[in-house]
Amino acid sequence: MNAAARRDGPTRRHVLVRTIGAAAIAAPPLLLGACSPAPVRGPGFGSLPTALATLQALKDRPPRTTGAWDLAQVLHHAAQSVEYSMQGYPQPRPAWFRASVGPLAFALFSARGRMSHALDEPIPGAPANARGLPLAAAVDRVVAALTSFEAHTGALAPHFAYGALGKDDYRRAHLMHLANHWDELQA
Repeated sequence: MNAAARRDGPTRRHVLVRTIGAAAIAAPPLLLGACSPAPVRGPGFGSLPTALATLQALKDRPPRTTGAWDLAQVLHHAAQSVEYSMQGYPQPRPAWFRASVGPLAFALFSARGRMSHALDEPIPGAPANARGLPLAAAVDRVVAALTSFEAHTGALAPHFAYGALGKDDYRRAHLMHLANHWDELQA
């Protein structure tokens, strides 16, 4: 190819490579998205009403945490995620991530009904949640956030990693998020 052709724009080869690359990134989420979502795995988080009852029960029977965060920190973290789904996340991942890796991760989590993430990793840009805060207030905050989410009729903010999610997918993400954090709780 001569220098003039290179200056004038992409060649057929470049267009083909870009198209195949885009298809390779888009195909897995589309294929996984075509799968029926598995039920959310994790006791107490199969539906929003069940999750709300599970959360309220913490006030009477708080479990012990085995992770880096105490239970109130976990609940404030979960509440932040729900609140940000309506308000907007403080520090989203790059657009390329939210258009490729993020949706693929969500599709995989949804297909298996279970999320997995670093359980001591704060939401990017979110204020830290202090240790030792009262449990009842943390329960009230996450319950209020979930209740507000359910009543919310406006647009939802793109998830900081998964990108644009509809209300049903966001609800599912919140339930899987809570269920994942329950991996570090013991009665």
